[in-house]
Amino acid sequence: MTVDVEREPSAGAEPNRVPPGESDAEAAARESLEDYTLRFAPRSFRRWSAGVVATSALGGIAYLADFSIGASIGVGYGTPSALLGIVIAAVVIFVTGFPLAYYAARFNIDLDLITRGSGFGYYGSILTNLIFASFTFIFFATEGAIMAQGLEVGLGIPRWLGYLITTVVVIPLVIFGMRALSKMQAWTTPFWLVLMVVPLAYLVISQPQTVQNFFDYAGADGSGSELSLASAMLAAGVCLSLIAQIAEQIDYLRFMPPRTDANRRSWWAAVVIAGPGWVVFGALKQIIGLFLGVYLIASLGAAPSTATEPVQQFLGVYREMMPAWLAMLLAVVLVVISQIKINVTNAYSGSLAWTNSFTRVTKRYPGRLVFVLFNLAIALALMEFNMFEVLNLILGFYANCAMAWIVTVATDIVVNKHLLGLSPKHPEFRRGMLYAVNPVGVLSVLLSAGASIAMFFGAFGSGVQPYSPIFAVGIALVATPLMALLTRGKYYLRRRDDGIDLPMLDADGNPSAERLRCHVSGLEFERPDMLLSAEPAPDGSPQYISSLALATDRSGRYVLPAQP
Repeated sequence: MTVDVEREPSAGAEPNRVPPGESDAEAAARESLEDYTLRFAPRSFRRWSAGVVATSALGGIAYLADFSIGASIGVGYGTPSALLGIVIAAVVIFVTGFPLAYYAARFNIDLDLITRGSGFGYYGSILTNLIFASFTFIFFATEGAIMAQGLEVGLGIPRWLGYLITTVVVIPLVIFGMRALSKMQAWTTPFWLVLMVVPLAYLVISQPQTVQNFFDYAGADGSGSELSLASAMLAAGVCLSLIAQIAEQIDYLRFMPPRTDANRRSWWAAVVIAGPGWVVFGALKQIIGLFLGVYLIASLGAAPSTATEPVQQFLGVYREMMPAWLAMLLAVVLVVISQIKINVTNAYSGSLAWTNSFTRVTKRYPGRLVFVLFNLAIALALMEFNMFEVLNLILGFYANCAMAWIVTVATDIVVNKHLLGLSPKHPEFRRGMLYAVNPVGVLSVLLSAGASIAMFFGAFGSGVQPYSPIFAVGIALVATPLMALLTRGKYYLRRRDDGIDLPMLDADGNPSAERLRCHVSGLEFERPDMLLSAEPAPDGSPQYISSLALATDRSGRYVLPAQP
């Protein structure tokens, strides 16, 4: 069914119109036909199978930072403590990532839209958007530095120029959004897997003593021969900085097809594997990076600082397997493919986060390309300032912010929505339906992140300093339901009725594909994206407006009034 509402004759003169005749809403709609920057991903666009979406999502975790992280924490704390830290972080990330991935795939919205209705409010989630945007440029810089290392070792390109190349090369791919990214990820993943797995298999089979050397490694200073919980927690803190990766997985998972009886098994498999399951692959890569780093140190006599560079890890093993020229070629190819695969995702997701926040604050849509370039400029600056040298410190600090956010949203979904019933089960993201700020999520994140960061920097003594990640998780787990109880859940919804009689979900519980016409942009949008406009037609009949048009409505004339 399609409900047509005539566009106002005077639309060209509306105050929120931008010369020469195209509104911000129309510009946003035109550009977001590809990537749906600001809104729900409609069924008409989601033509991929569950398997294709999962493959594209997993292609984004081809990054080599895991290898560097694994080797770095092994050098710092020894193999036993590093392994325990990796496992602890993986369990936390999987458990917290599952409800987020489910909501994204089931309701076809990104993590910012989920966050809005999960305790933060329409403007309150801008705080978490900034946390996520920081994740994308920090890890773009990390991955770009690794790629520049490969270009320097293999081609003799100066590091500063390598940083610039790694930044510029992703721009053409990122501009075209999900269609280009899904093809690129699918084509490159098999080759990447072979290049990564073969050297590990070669070492284990041809040099079995490397396995014992790996388990016996006690760190650079020799103090990590015994398992230490404090060291394991410090290692886990570094690994937990990757918890925000679930937001990048969700940028793909929101394009999942509707779940039906026919595809139920493949749908669930894709959501679990490509959603929280990414951390299983991430943890394995960290362990492999630790293994290769120990091999370089114990068997090849490499310096610990060299052993943490992925290009050196793979180059060292390839040289044992084949001629030096071929080893160099494959090592460089692996690094370049891996880094392009992840950095197009970092740049893409970062541009979505910045665009979404800017548009909500200013009610203007400058175009996503502006923020692609903005995000890349920050990442390039970080690379040029050599952030790779203090990677563990940066990631350990960032982990506290990321965990506060992710754990708060996951707790709101599981506890506040489904156990306490104080948060609406259906994720609401539309302007006018939500309060500007919900103290449940905002205060929980500020409390959790603030306390754990202070602990990370030693404000509460060195004895508890290593456990700041656990406190970040614990505080968010307790504060989120406590705030919902104290506020009695009254700041979640500004309105419970969006003024449209059509059901939001179809018979299978998927977002409805029914279409309505937006009277501001003149375009049709699917039911979950629409609500009644506060401005009736000249004849008094109701008009409908898209969440996209509301996001760029600077006058506020279309926003429905609050309900008691």
